[in-house]
Amino acid sequence: MIVTGACGFPSSLFLASSSSVTFTVTVTVTSFKVPPLSSFNRNIIPFVPLTHSSNSLSFSLIRHRSRFLRRLSSHTVHRNETQFFSQSSKCAFTANSAAQRSGTFVEHVTGIKESPERTSDFGDLESARNDVRNVSARRVETDVEIRELEDLPEEWRRSKLAWLCKEVPSHKAVTLVRLLNAQKKWVRQEDATYISVHCMRVRENETGFRVYRWMTQQNWYRFDFGLATKLADFLGKERKFTKCREVFDDILNQGRVPSESTFHILVVAYLSSSEEGCLEEACSVYNRMIQLGGYKPRLSLHNSLFRALVSKQGGPSKDDLKQAEFIFHNVVTTGLEVQKDIYTGLIWIHSCQDEVDKERIESLREEIKEAGFRESKEVVVSLLRAYAKEGSVEEFERTWLELLDLDCGIPSQAFVYKMEAYSKIGDYEKALEIFREMDKYLGGGATVSGYHKIVEVLCKVGQVESAESLLKEFVESGKKPLLPSYIEMVKMYFGLGLHEKLEMAFVECLEKCKPSQTLYNIYLDSLVKTGKLEKAGEVFDEMKNNGTINVNASSCNTLLKGYLDSENHVEAKKMYDLMILKRYEIEPLLMEKLDYILSLVRKEVKKPLSMKLSKEQREILVGLLLGGLRIETDKESKSHKIKFEFRESSQAHLILRQHIHDQFREWLPPSSNSFEFSSISHSYFGFYADHFWPNGRPEIPKLVHRWLSPHSLAYWYMYSGFKTSSGDIILRLKGSLEGVEKVVKALRAKSIECRVKKKGKVFWIGLQGTNSVWFWKLIEPHVLDDLKDHLKPASESMDNNGEEEQSINFVTSSDHSIDMIR
Repeated sequence: MIVTGACGFPSSLFLASSSSVTFTVTVTVTSFKVPPLSSFNRNIIPFVPLTHSSNSLSFSLIRHRSRFLRRLSSHTVHRNETQFFSQSSKCAFTANSAAQRSGTFVEHVTGIKESPERTSDFGDLESARNDVRNVSARRVETDVEIRELEDLPEEWRRSKLAWLCKEVPSHKAVTLVRLLNAQKKWVRQEDATYISVHCMRVRENETGFRVYRWMTQQNWYRFDFGLATKLADFLGKERKFTKCREVFDDILNQGRVPSESTFHILVVAYLSSSEEGCLEEACSVYNRMIQLGGYKPRLSLHNSLFRALVSKQGGPSKDDLKQAEFIFHNVVTTGLEVQKDIYTGLIWIHSCQDEVDKERIESLREEIKEAGFRESKEVVVSLLRAYAKEGSVEEFERTWLELLDLDCGIPSQAFVYKMEAYSKIGDYEKALEIFREMDKYLGGGATVSGYHKIVEVLCKVGQVESAESLLKEFVESGKKPLLPSYIEMVKMYFGLGLHEKLEMAFVECLEKCKPSQTLYNIYLDSLVKTGKLEKAGEVFDEMKNNGTINVNASSCNTLLKGYLDSENHVEAKKMYDLMILKRYEIEPLLMEKLDYILSLVRKEVKKPLSMKLSKEQREILVGLLLGGLRIETDKESKSHKIKFEFRESSQAHLILRQHIHDQFREWLPPSSNSFEFSSISHSYFGFYADHFWPNGRPEIPKLVHRWLSPHSLAYWYMYSGFKTSSGDIILRLKGSLEGVEKVVKALRAKSIECRVKKKGKVFWIGLQGTNSVWFWKLIEPHVLDDLKDHLKPASESMDNNGEEEQSINFVTSSDHSIDMIR
């Protein structure tokens, strides 16, 4: 069946059947997204919701039995795939921000940041995406069985299904569930499947997922492998890896093995994200694809995953090395072509390890020769790195000559490795000579990594004057960062007992660099060693109150040692209580002294049995809950846990995350320092669950006005508020209209007027002009220092004490708008 004018949608559509009979159907076209002509497959009939000219909600039934409506094959929604690939071509490779992060393979080789022209060709991620089409062509048992509407015997069912297909894509999640729940009496699995497939046809894949998730919660649901596969594939192509993974796990939980296309698409979706942990998940799915599914991935997928490992921030770990070797093994055993850059990258990953496997590197070099490749500059530089770690000067010099024979220039990082090699044998004079050669060779002066390395070398051998001279030269050059070199300097001063110079270097560093916990810990250790315990206590309090520095187990043990040595039992007991609260490990020698001291006052050294939130923690928690923090409840154990969620893309959240983690350390399980972490389950959180999350939904408590302290308002603003370009402050809030009114009244009680707008289920509270100024003055003492410049209202607003803006436009478009609450 051929439809002409399918994209123009004239008042009449002309349809020609195989019997050459032409007839006209008059339709009324409803508003929906129309894809470009280039995105349509000529062999596919676009899905168009038709209605009678009498505005009836039912479809005009075209009694033409087509294979297309009976089975949604792997090509049914080909236009959806076309849209995905056309969009993905505009996006750069972003697996863990590989192209933009420091410490990548190319940077270590060349000494400069990676550019598009210098990118190693391990296989473009775009190639892996495009290979999905070929993978999909090999799929079996993934077709979705659906019936034509005209095959349904009931007229009312046809009409209702047509109406649902029209309504469902236009609603948001909560309304959609309510709409489907209202149809529970008559909707069957076949009906829900038809609606989900319809959503995929019109590229509303997230809506199709919501319909699918609603289906799985019904008592009549039976697992449909074809529907799950189709849905997972389309979600993955849109890079919705979280939802795609949910459907993927559903397939596994049913004892089925996902199709090859689902594995492939999910790996690509993970690699396309810059979020933390996505690379590890991509590796996990890739391993399952081979070990569980028995599939043989395409070369583009091998190469894309390998490239992500090579480009990982901070350098590859032992686990990354194992994964890279596994990928290399699979490429070789499946008879695929091993590209030169794969050999090069694998040698580089080996050179990054603490213990370098020289035999494996030599075997890879032999394989490169057997494959007919010539060793590149990157391979030679990786060898220099490996020999420098071991201090093998003879092998290093031999490899250095090989680098010169290549006649392709000496990368700056090679000089750094040479300095490291000679520093391993204690020849700092030779290292200094190499640094000067580097300075002369590069013309524009030595690189930052070069300065860091030579200062480190001189500090380790205690060459004070030379190190001070080079640090001064480094500072005058205007290059940054300076912090690593300052840390090496204070370490040297501490080791040599030059505490006065250490303090001067500490003060100078704070003037030129951002504060560092490592730097503060060394200075704190110096103060304790010289007996300046009172000043050490002040520095410790400064660290504890500054969210960007904070204290750790090392700083607590340092000060505890000082108090115990000076027999200040009162302060030692306070420090012990803090360490127990924060769950820091106390050094064994200090624990022996502490046991004796506490036994004198007849107190056992043990962890308190009951846990309570401090006043500061309670106020912080109120602010975060107003900002959208979630609470999960276990009804069986009647315990609750807090879900801390931070956005990696938010500068404010990057700073706030570490501060919150340190503030609630005693309530967190070990190893929970990612952008999303949960507290331990505890009945103590029941109070907050009852008031802020009753029945698993966000709500604003009736007594919220009692808890809106300046401290709570500050954390609400830092967590979910933002400053507009005009200097106004916007706060995000979820809950009922009555709850929002209570918050507004509480702000007015503090002489702060505000305006409110609603978008969907979110309220936006706007503080304009002088109101933003008063609000800022109220919360400023409680805002983290590193966020003050980011969140402080504009200077024009701070100076405007008598005139207030009257216009407000928090959101350009909104689903619902409410008037200003008076």
